[in-house]
Amino acid sequence: MKNFQVNLFIVLALGLCGLCAWQWYEQTVQRTTIQSLNRMVYDRDAAIQNDTNSIATLNQQVNRMDASLTEMKATAVTNQQLIVSQKAQIEQLQFANENATNEIAQYKAGVDALEAKLKDAYAGIDKQNGAISNLVAQRNDLVQKYNDEVKDRNDVVAKYNDLVKQVEKQQGGSKQ
Repeated sequence: MKNFQVNLFIVLALGLCGLCAWQWYEQTVQRTTIQSLNRMVYDRDAAIQNDTNSIATLNQQVNRMDASLTEMKATAVTNQQLIVSQKAQIEQLQFANENATNEIAQYKAGVDALEAKLKDAYAGIDKQNGAISNLVAQRNDLVQKYNDEVKDRNDVVAKYNDLVKQVEKQQGGSKQ
């Protein structure tokens, strides 16, 4: 029996050694699996962290874009109001332009009428100047004739006075 116990003890010791070797092997496989699972968890956590950071960055970009869009909408509304006011001003300016054009046309018509009247007046003045020139020429001719006539009469009077003096001399010479 002693042999049996020793053999049993040896078989049990070898079984225990085999069990230890098998457990050691299983633990090594489990540790490798755990490490690969830990690596996968770490990679997944890193990816989640990366995605979370990307999401945060995208949220910030979306917020900035929303703010920019809101600002652009406000600018568009302001521009729309400005366009409406400028259209109203353009219409007013066009109306004022039409009025000014009409006034200019009226002034031009008035100027044309005034020019026509001035031409008529200038023509009348030219006729009057011609008539006055003729009248002045006639007057000058008349004055010249009058002066010639007065000169002739003065010559006749001078001759008469000379004759009177001669007669007086002859009469005065005969009375002595």
